[in-house]
Amino acid sequence: MELAYIPSPSRGVLYLGPIPLRGYAFCIIIGVFVAVWLGNKRWIARGGRPGTVADIAVWAVPFGLVGGRLYHVITDYELYFSDGRDWVDAFKVWQGGLGIWGAIALGAIGAWIGCRRRGITLPSYADAVAPGIAFAQAIGRWGNWFNQELYGRPTNLPWALHITSSEGGRVPGYYHPTFLYESLWCVGVGFLVIWADRRFRLGHGRAFALYVAAYCVGRGWIEYMRVDDAHHILGLRLNDWTAMLVFLCAVAYIVVSSRLRPGREEILERGDSDGEAEKDGACAVAEQQPEQSDKKAEQPERPERSGEQPEPADDEPAAREAARTPGASGEAEITEDPGTPQDAKAPGADEARSAKKS
Repeated sequence: MELAYIPSPSRGVLYLGPIPLRGYAFCIIIGVFVAVWLGNKRWIARGGRPGTVADIAVWAVPFGLVGGRLYHVITDYELYFSDGRDWVDAFKVWQGGLGIWGAIALGAIGAWIGCRRRGITLPSYADAVAPGIAFAQAIGRWGNWFNQELYGRPTNLPWALHITSSEGGRVPGYYHPTFLYESLWCVGVGFLVIWADRRFRLGHGRAFALYVAAYCVGRGWIEYMRVDDAHHILGLRLNDWTAMLVFLCAVAYIVVSSRLRPGREEILERGDSDGEAEKDGACAVAEQQPEQSDKKAEQPERPERSGEQPEPADDEPAAREAARTPGASGEAEITEDPGTPQDAKAPGADEARSAKKS
């Protein structure tokens, strides 16, 4: 008796006239918007400028989509290039098939290009968007539900996924909903990165490395449950080996980076921010100049001491000129009037001479 199960949609596409609306594509688009929105909030909180995350996403998202598709086509080439297959199907992204490893790798290259154009470092940007990428993956995994793909082994658990389609070699039945397992795991990874970033102030790419390491742990056991065709190496699926290798690289990066560059970096953006910084600096200098003038005006005059000559003011050139004249040393100088007789200059001089002679 069937008590409970997760039903699959009867179809993964709706038509709005001639325009197809595919559930897989909607999940990817919604995930991108969530990643950009949350990344922008975290970027501003870390000292960045609004809009930077979206500007860099213009480069990172297309590169990530191409990288994800390339990884899927290369690792599952027989689905597109073997006998009876149409190689044109390799370009039909809406039918599903995006490898997260290729999406992260090539998306990082696109983000690096965008970061260089904005004048910021890639690790600081990666730390800001790391939780958003995890949430975007959680939303994007529901696209597999719309396409009835990437399910696990048969099970009779109450949360089993009911597969109804028989296209592409599917066998209708009840299977582990690995898409749901990975979606919930990615949500937990996103919250883990947010908590660890606040608790330990992760910087220099360590928050992103934590996201990568935590995701690889979950992808390992979820990948082991899947039953879709995949290449095997030593009894393990190729994605299991990839997850283990990437996990080791992420942990090594966290350890080495924490020793070489502890703490969190300060986010600095070149470009418009430099011009605004110079403008702010000029305004600050202009504001300081009136304050300095006011301080000079407020200084009290120094009282003159007894016996000291007052210092000549800078704005009295006549006083300085008088100090340079021969009579400035204190000697009296008699100025002669050319129109006055000599005797008239000294009244009573004749009387004084007469008295002296007598």
